[in-house]
Amino acid sequence: MGSSVRELAEKTPTGRDRYIDLLRVASLGTVVVGHWLMAAVTVGGDGRTEVGNLLAVVPDLQLLTWALQIMPVFFFVGGFSHALSYRSLRRKAPQGGGSVYSAFLRARLQRLLRPTMVFIGVWGVAALAVQLLGGSGALLDVTLRLVAQPLWFIGIYLAMVAFTPPLLRLHERYGWGAFGGLVLAAGAVDVARFAFGAPYVEFLNFAFVWLAVHQLGFLRADGRLRIPAAMAGAGLAGAAVLVALGPYPLSMVGMPGERVSNMAPPTFALLCHGVWLVGAVELLRGPATRWLARPRVWRGVVAANGVSMTAFLWHLTAMLGVYGAMIAMDVRLPEPATAVWWTQVPLRMAAAVVLTALLVAAFRRFEEPVKAKELPRTPGAGPAAAVGVTLCLFGVLGLSMVGFGGLLEGRTAMLIAVRVTAPAAVGMALVGWLLVERAPTARRWR
Repeated sequence: MGSSVRELAEKTPTGRDRYIDLLRVASLGTVVVGHWLMAAVTVGGDGRTEVGNLLAVVPDLQLLTWALQIMPVFFFVGGFSHALSYRSLRRKAPQGGGSVYSAFLRARLQRLLRPTMVFIGVWGVAALAVQLLGGSGALLDVTLRLVAQPLWFIGIYLAMVAFTPPLLRLHERYGWGAFGGLVLAAGAVDVARFAFGAPYVEFLNFAFVWLAVHQLGFLRADGRLRIPAAMAGAGLAGAAVLVALGPYPLSMVGMPGERVSNMAPPTFALLCHGVWLVGAVELLRGPATRWLARPRVWRGVVAANGVSMTAFLWHLTAMLGVYGAMIAMDVRLPEPATAVWWTQVPLRMAAAVVLTALLVAAFRRFEEPVKAKELPRTPGAGPAAAVGVTLCLFGVLGLSMVGFGGLLEGRTAMLIAVRVTAPAAVGMALVGWLLVERAPTARRWR
């Protein structure tokens, strides 16, 4: 791997925006560390294992989410990359030849869906085997539910890829106006939700909030984010005012038992938070770009980008595996946020890093680019690819909600207005992935 990383780093085009690659790795890495830190596993006097949230134990720490809830940065980076990728395919496509849309979907989703489907397949088989053998246990049951939760991010990202072509056209025509339209729509949803109590309307902000952040990536691709300090200040002030005066909670991540969450569904406060973060990272662009010019630093970023999605998918598996090993060895789990608990944090996190590295070593090959196969041009390739990404989207979102537990009992979860089971979610994701894989490649256009 070392030689290939060195070769990739040395072959980096001079015009490549290395800061975008750093932001991609840093945002996923921050989420991983945040999840490891927030998990508070305890064993009660009755022997029951519970997984709590450090932010609920120490509410004052919720303010840290204003810096550490960095997922909006990843979606911002996605918008930048999607704009460049789609425009490149559009330029290469011959007049009347091939489906730009289906080729774009396949190009953007292949490295995302292959490791995701392997993750779903491995955990699906493991969960089924556990249930057939009659295995149970508090930590095992919680693990089967929790390990699938990060898949919500995959679902949202799939939606962003799917909506890139029409939203990019809106951006090319209206610029900041397209972003402003999404901002107004997100605000209108919250007004309808909180002022008038309109039912189910809040789910629209899964689209409006995250796509607005994604739209900022389009503006970045065109060099139109020229006032990052003003963006950061306005976003931070807006979020602060909304939290202070409105029904919005302090935490920018979901908290157990809260009546309103800024994350699920996203709120206008979270959109302000996203604007603040985008402005903040843009302010760091100059010094970070100079730092990335160092060969050793850039090789590290290239290496991390090659395994980042695999690490993200398996990091909760590693964390819960560490806790499981501690319980099996009768290591005392202290009360969260106590002095003894904090002294264990570095050891737990170091163990989670090692276990994640082992899982990455086992599964990283599924994240590697595969040689594009020349597929025959078939009528309806674009619509089939669109259906595929839609099925993947609902499949992984559904699985993130229902988890891998209850595969044989028919456990369900509400996905917007439809109840889904884990087998149905797995089936939708698998069929959708196969449809995307059958989309034509753009090799014939080069």
